[in-house]
Amino acid sequence: MTSYQFGNTKEGCAVTAYCLKNKRGAMATILDYGGIVQSLYVSNAQGGLTDVVLGYDTVAEYEENGGYVGAAIGRVANRIGNSEFTLNGKTYRLTANNGVNHLHGGLIGFDRVLWKADARDNSLVLTRLSPDGEENYPGNLSVKITYTLTDDNALQIFYDAGTDADTIINLTNHSYFNLDGKGSALGHYLQVFAEQFTENDEACLPTGKLLDAAGTPFDFRQPKPLGRDIDLPDVQLKNGGGYDHNFVLSDQSKLKKAAVLYSPATGISMTTLTTQPGLQVYSGNWLSPRPGKNGGHIAPRGAVCLETQVYPNAMAHAHFPSPILRANTHYHTETVYRFDILK
Repeated sequence: MTSYQFGNTKEGCAVTAYCLKNKRGAMATILDYGGIVQSLYVSNAQGGLTDVVLGYDTVAEYEENGGYVGAAIGRVANRIGNSEFTLNGKTYRLTANNGVNHLHGGLIGFDRVLWKADARDNSLVLTRLSPDGEENYPGNLSVKITYTLTDDNALQIFYDAGTDADTIINLTNHSYFNLDGKGSALGHYLQVFAEQFTENDEACLPTGKLLDAAGTPFDFRQPKPLGRDIDLPDVQLKNGGGYDHNFVLSDQSKLKKAAVLYSPATGISMTTLTTQPGLQVYSGNWLSPRPGKNGGHIAPRGAVCLETQVYPNAMAHAHFPSPILRANTHYHTETVYRFDILK
């Protein structure tokens, strides 16, 4: 592993980039600012390397632009309805930063802070203490995120946490994947191992109802181009401006197969595995056109996020998997993005 100074925040704090490399030549660059996956180079069918994630060249661009590009998300990923939840009889009111709802941890979530970094061979361990009351969440929450680039071309992300008071937690990564390294992601083939998805209202907030994917634009049980059905006249697609939905994963294994994304152009296949029960498929509908790293360009639907998670707004729906972390218990989840070449 190597590291270098990536730049400084607007407050003048130094940001360090850590470069992981495996025996096959794959490379991942992780920032201690926001736990951001800034680049991820993997082998393609043409014999070269493709950077498969969107990103920026400077700290300022990460600070100034929205979209959570590449970032670690917490304390709670996705949306919380009306920016409040009730735990142990007490209602906690959070910042409304997505209409009336709370999104991805609030105004200063885990994507907007510096983490303490510990480099260990082919792994990077990021830690921080989220103090009691941060973004009005209860409990002092100690968090550890471990990134490992394995020799079989997998980026493993392990999440660990503990708290001194009951709280809620739902950690994920918000990388935008484009397996061509440029252009649109709508020609990528996507398979999601889910029979159902959560119905969204007009604000992309789950209503609590589970809908069958079969026979709808959300049927990814067999691989199909991401863009094939994205503009069909479907109320769920209208609500999200495309795909921005949680899929209920069918696999009951501990480390379950969630999705496979494939690019015919580069031959790169990415398999997502997770211990989480849900997968948010977000087709980048609300990305505004902007410059990206290395002279590239970021644009709507130019990449897709596959965010492993507990279902959104779970505190409002008792039948959803719970995001509650009890005091003095341990939180641990795993997500793996494994890369192969299909010729």
